[in-house]
Amino acid sequence: MTNTQLTLVQIDNYGPWTVTPDPRREMDLQTLQSRLFADLAQFVGARDGYVFFTRFDNMVAVTNGLDHADHELLQESIGNRYPVTISLGVGVDKNPAVALERATDVVQRAGSAQDGDRREVLAGDTIPDADRTDGDVQIAHFDVNDATGKYTDRLNEFDTFIHIEQGYASLMRHLREEHGALSFFVGGDNIISVTPDLSEADYRAAIEHVEAEADVELKVGVGTASNAHEAGFAAKHALEDCRHLGTTVEFATEPAEIADD
Repeated sequence: MTNTQLTLVQIDNYGPWTVTPDPRREMDLQTLQSRLFADLAQFVGARDGYVFFTRFDNMVAVTNGLDHADHELLQESIGNRYPVTISLGVGVDKNPAVALERATDVVQRAGSAQDGDRREVLAGDTIPDADRTDGDVQIAHFDVNDATGKYTDRLNEFDTFIHIEQGYASLMRHLREEHGALSFFVGGDNIISVTPDLSEADYRAAIEHVEAEADVELKVGVGTASNAHEAGFAAKHALEDCRHLGTTVEFATEPAEIADD
């Protein structure tokens, strides 16, 4: 049974800040957003979590293993180095969508994203170490079949992007609506989903749905562990099994060995 801990990362008062006292240069804003995401990814990743950029002013992190003090340290680190601050909401549930709703609710109740008086909210409960298990996080790593041959080496980049994004949108909606899973595009032709405890049949149904709706063929490796890093690494190995075996869905049979960096 999964028990996903999700953290909503929301930049405080970001919209008004971008146009005060005058509209800021767009590439300066893009640079700030990308650097902020990189720093969040490094901080959370060093603690075996995952971060996804979503809309950049709002980001979603899988933070199983991070406690209240870790979240406070993250806020302090960002506040010391950026002209903006971040609010954090934490939610826990076996269903990732419900966990995110809980994380979102505690931030929204503290004030609007454009409230100039709201600063560095930290609300919600983390999972106590004693309650953590090896089945808390399930990660599914999806990959487009032969994306290079079908798209990258045949179409211009924008048309390739359209095909990949259509497949992502179809998968994202299906898994969210049918199972409460959350899916994130992570570059190239890769999509990572944070899911409840889904079966092989559930994943096959999702892949068939995307092929029928978007004409994009997928395969997926699935891993489960106590944190996102270990679950995701196992999912990567399972995805390699798909490539070698020519299969569509593979589950990691045991946690993958993670080499020291």
